[in-house]
Amino acid sequence: MADEVPPRGSWTFLTSHARVLLALAKDPGARLREVASTCVLTERSVQSIVADLEQEGYLTRVREGRRNHYRITPGAKFRHPAEADRDIAGLLALFSAFPPTTTTHTGHHGESS
Repeated sequence: MADEVPPRGSWTFLTSHARVLLALAKDPGARLREVASTCVLTERSVQSIVADLEQEGYLTRVREGRRNHYRITPGAKFRHPAEADRDIAGLLALFSAFPPTTTTHTGHHGESS
């Protein structure tokens, strides 16, 4: 996944914090090096993001043997005032519960041509 070309332009819909959170929700036992590769970030950036997420209560780091595992707190609220009434469970569900939809040449989602 690290070989993928980023989209045109300098912005994306999801922040690096959201990407790291989603990667750890998908694989709670992932090494941060793997998360960095998946999210196309440096390992140092991922370490900083994980520290931010842990400090703000979005995840908990649990030591299991020689490895860290991460427990996500789905009831944690978004930080921005525009979304502060919503918890992150919806974001987690959006990216983990449903397969990606495809768009056909007619513009309908979820159908193949």
